[in-house]
Amino acid sequence: MSRPSPTAEEVAVFLQTNPEFFQEHAHIFADLRVPHPHEARAISLGERQILTLRNRCKELEWKLAGLLHNASGNERIAQQLMQWCCDMLSEDDAQALPALVVERLQGIFEMPSVVLRVWDKVGPAPFVQEVGDALKHYASALTTPYCGAAQDSPAMEWLDASTQSMACVALRPEGAIHAFGVLVFGSEDPGRFTSDMATDYLSTIGRLVSAALQRLPEQAAADLA
Repeated sequence: MSRPSPTAEEVAVFLQTNPEFFQEHAHIFADLRVPHPHEARAISLGERQILTLRNRCKELEWKLAGLLHNASGNERIAQQLMQWCCDMLSEDDAQALPALVVERLQGIFEMPSVVLRVWDKVGPAPFVQEVGDALKHYASALTTPYCGAAQDSPAMEWLDASTQSMACVALRPEGAIHAFGVLVFGSEDPGRFTSDMATDYLSTIGRLVSAALQRLPEQAAADLA
């Protein structure tokens, strides 16, 4: 009986486990012809390797271009956030801060759906208003910003029905447990905010907004006055 021919997998395993074969039979590889990946002709193994390296170089060039583009965008955002911080610090009227927060963030991130809601403080509507206990508990339970499907968050009630994904950031004094507000970003793109995305930027923005809005008087203190 004739011995069965080795399978392609067996040949691959043999070449991987016997590297000396390439040295002992170098002439085979010099004369070996393989199909061209994009044309109906055969080329040498060396040419095929060169084509593979060129494709890898192109892929790396595209990745590098993407990294440079992202770096440029992040630098632009960082500069705008710095200016936004300066504007909040220089604003004399605390009652103007909620509108400043929303308008600047809409411009920085080119996102019209930015909502700010604060409770238990005295300030301008619609930014400062009373909300239900469910929303208060939800906000206080957010130890990190929520990013994901809009329908999975009770804060969806403040966004358009076309919103598919959202980010929700709790606002609280530094080190406090209970939140006094939320900052919400909404997008019609379901992939704009996802559960696996990094939230460092959002956390920093939340801390800055929380610190700025501490200048709004507490509702109970205002009532007593």
